[in-house]
Amino acid sequence: MNIPLSTQPDTISENQSRYLKSHRRHHHLISLFRLLLVVLFLSLWELAAAKEWIDVFFFSSPSGIVLYLYQMLVDHSFFTNTGITLLETIISFLLVTLLSLLAATLLWYANSLAEVLEPYLVVLNSLPKSALAPLLIVWLGTGTNTIIVAGISVAVFGSIINLYTGFCQADPEMLKLIYTLGGNRRDALIKVILPSSIPLILSNMKVNIGLSLVGVIIGEFLAARQGLGYLIIYGSQVFQLNMVITSIIILCAIAMAFYKLIQSMEHYYRKKF
Repeated sequence: MNIPLSTQPDTISENQSRYLKSHRRHHHLISLFRLLLVVLFLSLWELAAAKEWIDVFFFSSPSGIVLYLYQMLVDHSFFTNTGITLLETIISFLLVTLLSLLAATLLWYANSLAEVLEPYLVVLNSLPKSALAPLLIVWLGTGTNTIIVAGISVAVFGSIINLYTGFCQADPEMLKLIYTLGGNRRDALIKVILPSSIPLILSNMKVNIGLSLVGVIIGEFLAARQGLGYLIIYGSQVFQLNMVITSIIILCAIAMAFYKLIQSMEHYYRKKF
């Protein structure tokens, strides 16, 4: 009887260790392939520019982008424009997260209100937000407020719909248990709906950060004198393609950084709970 008791933990531990190593190796390989893909793309791009397979005036080159990025760092325009876009995106993202959570909770509390408002939310979510930007300029003027509202408008309606749908798909047996034990709708929200919806909320945040960034850039196209969106539209008007492509690459880096941050929060939650 003592032999199985002494060997069973070692067997489990060995299996767990093997699984963790395999899992780690898989993620390292994925990261390596992602890096190789970027390096291959940049190398082919630089080679095409050097061999004049593409026109550098229109397509730029990695070396030209690095030189322009260095110039931005020297004259501090990188910190100014990137900082403005970052601030506007973070404010828009936080407001979208807060508003969508509050609105989805309200709709879940009041089923009749949800039935009335759901088609309007779908219509508002389907509208091209670039069409709303000129109206926002007329209503709010040019400036940071207009850009932040533009960022909110792109993400908030879809976020409300997704969260409300997720709330309605909570485990019905758990809700029945809460009500059977004398709990009310508030208890069901706090003890069942919100805890079970945390993965959905984190997943929704990963989408919202990208949409908020898109909305901010749309707002900067029309209502800004600083920011990465302004650099893109200005660079395209004066045919400074290095400025345009460098700004786009910075935006990609910002989106990736935000995505990784929220993804790490999601991984932490999964490990903890």
